[in-house]
Amino acid sequence: MSRAYRGRELVLGIQGLALLRHAIDGDEKFLRDRLDDIRRFAAAEERPSDSGPVARELDAAEGYATWSAIYDSLPNSFIEVEELVVHALLDPLPPGTALDAACGTGRQTRALTWRGHRTIGVDQSPQMLDKARSNSPSADYRVGRLESLPLEDDSVDLAVCSLALTHLSDPCTGIAELARVVRPGGRIILSDLHPFVVSLQGQCLFAEGPGRLAFVRNHVHLPGRYLAAFRQAGLTVNDCHEPLFNGRLAPGGYEESVADAARAAWDGLPLVIVWDLTLPA
Repeated sequence: MSRAYRGRELVLGIQGLALLRHAIDGDEKFLRDRLDDIRRFAAAEERPSDSGPVARELDAAEGYATWSAIYDSLPNSFIEVEELVVHALLDPLPPGTALDAACGTGRQTRALTWRGHRTIGVDQSPQMLDKARSNSPSADYRVGRLESLPLEDDSVDLAVCSLALTHLSDPCTGIAELARVVRPGGRIILSDLHPFVVSLQGQCLFAEGPGRLAFVRNHVHLPGRYLAAFRQAGLTVNDCHEPLFNGRLAPGGYEESVADAARAAWDGLPLVIVWDLTLPA
């Protein structure tokens, strides 16, 4: 069934979440402001800028094909907090053959290549791969899906998969594929949107044209689901990181229209979960 994002309801939800999280320790002015905003929005006396057209849902292939044209130009708090952790994990690793699974426009491909790895970038979107080639032309790029990676067994020393498994309704197959292509003793660095954020409607929302919004669905995968998938794939967990919201809101987005409430709603919440894994020798 077709689904849609509705900006007005999202803004009301953010105001409510901010109120809920600060109902005990928020100052009186902050609480009154939230209640006043909720009354105005609910009564349609004031509408957020994107409350007219709804945002339509696209599958991952169509969504990223559309998004590829502007993907690298937009500030992204999820990527900002994720890269600080992922790059710190990559820094001490010796150069080898590395996979950037669901590489998108190649931001991790570029990071891996810069660190001396012979890098293979895989993505299901040819449009994203075209961007990746222009960003890091020396890598080997292949069209493929997380559920069926176009690599031989035991063929890479390191696999990185960034902010992609939440697009799968079940992460197990993707995790099993990452484990299949990594050599015994190899590492997997896996990041995803944190299930807290996805549970609070953290979908991949973007502008597909003037006045038109679209989104690619994220699914909630709780830590226990990841751990079960890691056990099934024979992986060992070295560490788990949960970087917090850094205060940046997407410019021009529905959150920016209620910035005080949005920052209060997300304050102290983890945006991303990052797993550091080893395939035992």
